[in-house]
Amino acid sequence: MERIKMTTPLVEMDGDEMTRVMWQMIKDELILPYVDLKTEYYDLGLEHRNETDDQVTVDSANATLKYGVAVKCATITPNAARMTEYNLKEMWKSPNGTIRAILDGTVFRAPILIRNIVPYVSNWSKPITIARHAYGDVYKNTEIKVPGPGRAELVFTGEDGREIRETIHQFTGPGILQGIHNTEKSISSFARACFNYALDSRQDLWFATKDTISKKYDHTFKDIFQEIYDEEYAEKFKESGIEYFYTLIDDAVARVIRSEGGFIWACKNYDGDVMSDMVATAYGDLSMMTSVLVSPSGVYEYEAAHGTVQQHYYKYLKGEETSTNGIATIFAWTGALRKRGELDHIPQLVSFSEKLEKACIKTVEDGKMTRSLASISTCENPVVLNCLDFIKAIRETLDSLL
Repeated sequence: MERIKMTTPLVEMDGDEMTRVMWQMIKDELILPYVDLKTEYYDLGLEHRNETDDQVTVDSANATLKYGVAVKCATITPNAARMTEYNLKEMWKSPNGTIRAILDGTVFRAPILIRNIVPYVSNWSKPITIARHAYGDVYKNTEIKVPGPGRAELVFTGEDGREIRETIHQFTGPGILQGIHNTEKSISSFARACFNYALDSRQDLWFATKDTISKKYDHTFKDIFQEIYDEEYAEKFKESGIEYFYTLIDDAVARVIRSEGGFIWACKNYDGDVMSDMVATAYGDLSMMTSVLVSPSGVYEYEAAHGTVQQHYYKYLKGEETSTNGIATIFAWTGALRKRGELDHIPQLVSFSEKLEKACIKTVEDGKMTRSLASISTCENPVVLNCLDFIKAIRETLDSLL
């Protein structure tokens, strides 16, 4: 078939470790033979981020604002061990956090459902979509290692010079401090994104924080959501037959486990990070979770919800075979290509993206899968494939669908 033409580039953000290896495999086997791919490429591998003092991450986010659609490979957020391993200049912050802050969007994460991969939570018959706030909190924090006794204070100095000052703690010995923040503007954007997504998908929306303990920080989230809902969305939700309700985060966890799924669960930034992994694992596998960052201005950035698959990468470097599941990374590409096709009015690109997703699902349902999926599949005699052979099997299925 003639390769599908694109008119506007995608922003392509390359990443780290095993997902970087898979990234090229997916392009070579599943994208480039079918699409005349146009991308503006940014290398977000940790070595290059270190070389550019992380400016490349900022540049990629600004390019996403320019072009409207991006696709991102998983990246390393360095810790102390990575500082030594990669000889870093400093412990660079999460690239996802940087991108989220610049785009001011909300992350929506949902599982990829396959008939022969049964959720660990037996009553989950419908997908649960995690809506994760994409700004602030621990991802934009400031931290101090307290060397010894002393008083820690929280101080805000207004532009008029007035101060608000609160004592955090009177230290009698060494300790640690962390300062986090958020803005009413970002919280409002988060709320509207969640309400709009719920209306578009006709799903109930749950929101949860810990306002009983955090009576100013978390309570502000609760108040803003309720005010926007009452003023702008209550009638629309009623007309659509869907529900919005607020509950405490610990109560929400219990409700989620007892539910059948089929709703959007809105969470603050860190809660969403943790709960999306929990939901993904409970549905079957961390490598089966999609993720899209949506900004208030209609900018989209697609990626897999999982990390860089570090252990498989170390095996790969030794020349050992790995059975790494690339489906969520493939779905990042299909999501971005579909959105690019919708925005540029290229129906062939939209159709190709949908067929590639169907090919991924059909390949697994036909009994061909990676080791992690085989371990949880109801298929009696699955064919376990290595990373590249699994991608090639998806290509065979795709060719049959095309």
